[in-house]
Amino acid sequence: MESPDIVVRIATAEDAEFALPIVAEMEASAKARGTGISKRSPGAIREKILQGKAVIAFTQQGIWAGFSYIEAWGQGKFVSNSGLIVAPSFRGLGIAAIIKQKIFELSRLLYPAAKIFGITTGLAVMKLNSRLGFEPVTYGEITQDARFWEGCKSCINYPILTAKGHKNCLCTAMLFDPGKDA
Repeated sequence: MESPDIVVRIATAEDAEFALPIVAEMEASAKARGTGISKRSPGAIREKILQGKAVIAFTQQGIWAGFSYIEAWGQGKFVSNSGLIVAPSFRGLGIAAIIKQKIFELSRLLYPAAKIFGITTGLAVMKLNSRLGFEPVTYGEITQDARFWEGCKSCINYPILTAKGHKNCLCTAMLFDPGKDA
């Protein structure tokens, strides 16, 4: 499913240098769409790369094209697929779908029994999640780990989240439950 010009793989230590452009594009993209985002620091992205908990996309010439990472919550009972971003010049080529598939596979490999979730305002991401077996859920069905909700503080919609008692916001929560098919 990979484009002949794009390589999508688990990020390695050599990819840590891309943390700053990844973070910059996440923020720029959210501003351009007029949506909220949990801001990430380059250090946090670098850490995910070094832990082997990230997927990255490049052209054959080494130009960065996209990224996503995973984070475990509740002692590994939940895993979030987060930070999916594709560089503007590579959008519309199906790269997000490939990255999403690879980050999902990495999540299942590292945390086979975990429920996998994401929150998003983007219809395209909702469609990608649905194809992987994610279903829309209430916020009560995803992690209640306070660290997760701390990340929302940098989002422009955080006042809505707190006013609703962390029960809902403008993002849609989606969940893949590996035990549901068992």
